[in-house]
Amino acid sequence: MRRGQNPQAVAPHNSSALGCGLQHALVTGASSGIGRATAIRLAARGYHVYGTVRKDRDAESLRAEGLHHLTPILLDVTDAEQVRSLAAQLAKHTASLDVLVNNAGTGRATPLETVEMDTLRQHFAVNVDAQVAVTQAMLPLIRAAAGTIVMIGSIADRITLPFAGLQASAKHAVRSISDALRRELSPWDIRVILIEPATIHTSAVDKLHQQVAATLATYTAEQVDLYGGRFRTMAANAVRLAHTGSPPQVVASTITKALSAKRPRARYLTGRHRRVLASIALLPAPIQDRLLAKILGLTKLTDG
Repeated sequence: MRRGQNPQAVAPHNSSALGCGLQHALVTGASSGIGRATAIRLAARGYHVYGTVRKDRDAESLRAEGLHHLTPILLDVTDAEQVRSLAAQLAKHTASLDVLVNNAGTGRATPLETVEMDTLRQHFAVNVDAQVAVTQAMLPLIRAAAGTIVMIGSIADRITLPFAGLQASAKHAVRSISDALRRELSPWDIRVILIEPATIHTSAVDKLHQQVAATLATYTAEQVDLYGGRFRTMAANAVRLAHTGSPPQVVASTITKALSAKRPRARYLTGRHRRVLASIALLPAPIQDRLLAKILGLTKLTDG
């Protein structure tokens, strides 16, 4: 989608939007993984779901699910004009928004020493800045519903793996943003819930080898010598562990459970290995370092 282009018009359902008896939900990043699973699950449970995607083929894939109340919308969450336009269009179709699921984001593994500053800024623009921008734009509709904001964080907001500093730092920020929103919006009975997935097997995990190879291809010979072997080892072991993880539907189930709770918790850990990883996060730093190095096969320096 070209920058500055307006989001796809929101398709109304059969009844008049402002008189519609359905609850409404907006799920960002609904093209795959956790976002897609959540959008499908909420639509199947009777919500009219607006699911944002970046590409036409992803919108068509969502439509192919055959769920009448699932409306794909093309959106670049980093484009402020598009986000404002979407909020205005939603307001034409519903007087309130019951649920916002801030899921859109990207993952990137890299040694922090080698990351380009433009890459760092773009990572935070998608994974942090956009979460705040979408929330700000949707808050008038959420306030009208005394609705719920669901932030998709990660176990990485508690524990930082080597070569995952970008991801973990962004998720730490999301955790703090969730805490601030929960406390600031409580006077309007707006609930803010942080979901912290642990080991989840998504299509993004299967692309890690290619991402690491592409990153190494941009390195100088010195950088490859410094990090090449350990970076590849980390990727191989991370993919192996991820293949044992829970499917995205497990996270979607946790979200619907939280939404139906009379008094939802502030944070929900979900997915395989959650208890082990959460326990490691409580250990002294030197012990954490040794355990994580062992889990990822990084106990010794290797050649590039």
